[in-house]
Amino acid sequence: MADTMSPQDKLDLVKLNLYEVLKEDLIEDVVVRQNRPLKIYWGTATTGRPHCGYFVAMVKIAHFLRAGCTVKLLLADIHGFLDNLKAPIELIKFRAEYYRFVITSLLKSLNVPIDRLVIVLGSSYQLSAEYTMDLFRLSSVVTEHDSKKAGSEVVKQVTNPTLSGLIYPLMQTLDEQHLDVDAQFGGVDQRKIFALAMESLPKIGYKERAHLMNPMVPGLSGGKMSASDPDSKIDLLDPPDVVEKKLKKAHCPPKEVEGNGILGFVEYVLLSVDSLKRGGKGRFVVDRRKPEDGEPLVYEDIATLKADYEADKLTPQLIKPAITKALIELLRPIQEEYQASPEWQEITNKAYPPPEVKKKDKKPKNLGTRFPGAKGGVEAKPDGHVEGRAQDRVNLGTGAEEAMNSLAVADKAPS
Repeated sequence: MADTMSPQDKLDLVKLNLYEVLKEDLIEDVVVRQNRPLKIYWGTATTGRPHCGYFVAMVKIAHFLRAGCTVKLLLADIHGFLDNLKAPIELIKFRAEYYRFVITSLLKSLNVPIDRLVIVLGSSYQLSAEYTMDLFRLSSVVTEHDSKKAGSEVVKQVTNPTLSGLIYPLMQTLDEQHLDVDAQFGGVDQRKIFALAMESLPKIGYKERAHLMNPMVPGLSGGKMSASDPDSKIDLLDPPDVVEKKLKKAHCPPKEVEGNGILGFVEYVLLSVDSLKRGGKGRFVVDRRKPEDGEPLVYEDIATLKADYEADKLTPQLIKPAITKALIELLRPIQEEYQASPEWQEITNKAYPPPEVKKKDKKPKNLGTRFPGAKGGVEAKPDGHVEGRAQDRVNLGTGAEEAMNSLAVADKAPS
């Protein structure tokens, strides 16, 4: 496809549906004036299990590949460890491999040519002497304040942060140089790190890069979709019944468009994916609840869908089942590939081992204060006598005759 496109067509496809582009002139210089493939990198920290929000980035990467770009996909294993230990160091290797399986399967499900896709493991070059020296050099020109500010929307914020959270933005900046790219791609939440890279790389003698930003899609609970928050996202391997259950619970207030994760999912995933597969406008079909209610609602643009939602023509009760149906179909080839791959299944168990079930400690039974041995009842002494509040009821005395009288044994003896 890229061979038949003009440089301007390629540029338009690269910028399609992006939220913001920084240093667009650098991209135009490569694509239009130099007329060579644009080299882009997208990185993902290998922490929690990838979710359906990853379709948003994959659709854009598909655009890059179809425009003839070379895309370097960074599996940022060390970043995952640095981000407040989101990925335990003993699981990093397995999680990176799990991400490789998932992302490759995602792109294949979109019918995307991957001959220009290069998957790179962060630790394959970030532990080199050259990279380490560059990290020292960069740390000498970036202040603690600027590094903390850059990572504020990406690195997990805690009360008493470790130094690793300050190293994270510096490494993401250096990756642009060591991966030898023209531009970095990410969500708009990465903007502060991108600004840091543009400002600081020239200070250590490296060229400034362009930056491409996707919009952020709200999660199912209304906030940011997060791999570490199971309530905000749908896992790519969630079975149909789980998908249906999560979407039923999803935050989707009637007639409310702003911040509605359900509508965002239609816009940035379902319509975009269908557009890729059709090679034209995407379509999203909403069935009526009853046949007598009329023909299905068919949407080819998000503006019409949002207008119908605001007018209450399209309701949560209608759109949720439609999304459920479309998403289950979208996930089907990925899940079929997973079921057919023992290697992928083995890596999954190693990367995300099931939590250990802790045995509950047995608590001593509370027999109540009326129990003779209970606190406040009676206590047996070494010589055989008892003391306590109920001693009169159980005391048999000290001699045999006294004990027999207490038990009335003589009255019960046979005549």
